[in-house]
Amino acid sequence: MTFSPTPQEAFELLLDGNQRFVAGLPEHPNQDAARRTEIAPGQRPFAVLFGCSDSRLAAEIIFDRGLGDLFVVRTAGHVMGPEVLGSVEFGVDVLNCPLVVVLGHDSCGAVGAAIAALADGVPPSGYVRDVVERVTPSVLTARAAGRVEPDEILAEHIKLTVDLLLDRSRALAERVESGQAAVVGLCYRLSDGSAEVVAGRGLVTS
Repeated sequence: MTFSPTPQEAFELLLDGNQRFVAGLPEHPNQDAARRTEIAPGQRPFAVLFGCSDSRLAAEIIFDRGLGDLFVVRTAGHVMGPEVLGSVEFGVDVLNCPLVVVLGHDSCGAVGAAIAALADGVPPSGYVRDVVERVTPSVLTARAAGRVEPDEILAEHIKLTVDLLLDRSRALAERVESGQAAVVGLCYRLSDGSAEVVAGRGLVTS
């Protein structure tokens, strides 16, 4: 990037790249030796991407971007802890990213595990249990609103993650309120590679 995009421009760059990926016409921008040399002294990504760790969600591929474009933070089920919040705030405050994306996907194993744990009353072992416990409130919130299908529960989880980011990070919330940044929640479809907007603050998404 040789310019400082607005939140809306950053969002459109991301969606344009996803549309190229879906169409099978990727341009693979910023993936050559010249770009590597250009950004070696410092980075200026245009978006923070907080997504699920699923191996099918490689951000630079599905959004057709390259080196230095995206500041990526990933956890299973895009569950949030202090390290995630600190990483997102670094991207926003230090790197001046105008866009924060929460990226979930259909057939999410963490969401499925939370649904299963509630159904049979048997939580997973080890630290996987911590991941499931952080997803469980999204399942319960969706069900309380009458949304019981897996895709509906996933959308609720993405929306709640967006809300949680803004509730917990004053730095991010202040930037969104001032128009310096925006937050958007996207749901990625594994079958066709498309990313659909399910939540957003500070953007025109339709």
